[in-house]
Amino acid sequence: MSKLIKPAGYEQLLSPAQTEQGIKLIKDFFQANLSTALRLRRVTAPLFVLRGLGINDDLNGVERPVSFPIKDMGEQVAEVVHSLAKWKRLMLAEYDIQPGYGLYTDMNAIRGDEELDNIHSLYVDQWDWERTINRKDRNLKFLRKIVKSIYAAIRRTEYLVCETYPQIKPFLPEEIHFFHSEELLKMYPGMTAKERENAVCKAYGAVFIIGIGGKLSNGEEHDLRAPDYDDWTTANEEGYYGLNGDILIWYPILDRAIELSSMGIRVDKESLLHQLELTGKQERQYLFFHQQLLSDKLPLSIGGGIGQSRLCLMLLHKAHIGEIQASIWPNEMRKECADFGMPLI
Repeated sequence: MSKLIKPAGYEQLLSPAQTEQGIKLIKDFFQANLSTALRLRRVTAPLFVLRGLGINDDLNGVERPVSFPIKDMGEQVAEVVHSLAKWKRLMLAEYDIQPGYGLYTDMNAIRGDEELDNIHSLYVDQWDWERTINRKDRNLKFLRKIVKSIYAAIRRTEYLVCETYPQIKPFLPEEIHFFHSEELLKMYPGMTAKERENAVCKAYGAVFIIGIGGKLSNGEEHDLRAPDYDDWTTANEEGYYGLNGDILIWYPILDRAIELSSMGIRVDKESLLHQLELTGKQERQYLFFHQQLLSDKLPLSIGGGIGQSRLCLMLLHKAHIGEIQASIWPNEMRKECADFGMPLI
């Protein structure tokens, strides 16, 4: 299949049993480190929410949520969550979590419109986290501090994996580097956004790309973001726009960049209204979530999601996310992967 990457010389370093043990090791250790580093408490999360409340994440605005009618609630329609970007902020208010503290949860989702390949699956699992902040924290310095804490937790987890399985060698660089999406446009003219990501990740190993969602000087967005959770229009202290971004890692096994996390400082009232206007989504301001925010009932926050299966794929040196999680794949992809020596669960 054209979308399938088959890395030259690939071999599984762990048996199926070791792989399952490794997955548990990574998930247990990383979430404990993330919780400690960011001072987060674990909460229970929904698999689905009611349509029409503005709580579900709209991602790029084109993905169709999996939905179903509820017989015992007058056929009201529920939607499987795309992520919990807005639900978590409601929970910060519900639990009255003070600045400097937050929550995290296991998010499971189904994205039926996903294009399936080595790192994209119909099944999405991630650690969704959210932390209450003060207004003085709405700046790049604070965003960078949180990104560095998350990256440090990833590197500690890599160290544990390599100590447990000596056949796996570490590859993550010591530091994560920061670039604004406008800087990348100037550094790599003539490239597409994905090509720029690959180029900068290959050069630096681990990067955080700031400013995802707003238009760049070429009139295009680096990538799309919904207008009602991340703040991608506020001017920052470096003369660019945006207080959000993505953590990307250069993954040598697949010879490409892999996004591990999308995160950012969330919209306040002003940036929410501005971004709804920019995207022509002004009608959303009357939905439940948006009314809660506009009525000062939700705290200022920072948050994001960290891919669980992607982190395990990377730290266990796998070539296909189907070696980590049980999902549905085209028959031809299953056969091609099996023939190549990367059988899918």
